[in-house]
Amino acid sequence: MTTSWITRPETDADLVQIREVNLAAFPTPQEADIVEALRADPAAWIPGLSWVSEAPGDAITGYALLTRCHVDDTPALTLGPCAVRPEQQRRGAGSAAIHAALDAARQQGENLVLVIGHSQYYPRFGFVPASRHGIRPPFDVEEKYMMALPLDPARPVPSGTIRYPAAFGV
Repeated sequence: MTTSWITRPETDADLVQIREVNLAAFPTPQEADIVEALRADPAAWIPGLSWVSEAPGDAITGYALLTRCHVDDTPALTLGPCAVRPEQQRRGAGSAAIHAALDAARQQGENLVLVIGHSQYYPRFGFVPASRHGIRPPFDVEEKYMMALPLDPARPVPSGTIRYPAAFGV
């Protein structure tokens, strides 16, 4: 079944459904709690970079969030949590939300997005190992899972250590 996903920035009316999507997609409430903590953190939250996907006339199915992080002292974005209702996974809802969030970040003039995730999934969006840019996380993680996506090829990509928002607990 092919679905034409509608993507849009979150609204206040979406908050309960966004939490439900994250609770359904992950084995613990940790990711749903992180989303709420990020939303409450003015240093991390950027209006217009929390995106949902839904089928016409249906509930929110997919979710992607970009929040502020830093590479040393240079502002960047971190992607995640990203979530899809389990019964709708592998149908493009997550990809649609991620593409929309990345497009919004480009339109807002952002330069760099970082993600820790599946090494076979995120390269479809243009992510490459962050080590290629001299970017490293503040903890041990296998190189292939820590990825970076420069959004503006005309701007330099910073190198250094990632500083995550407090909500991530690292």
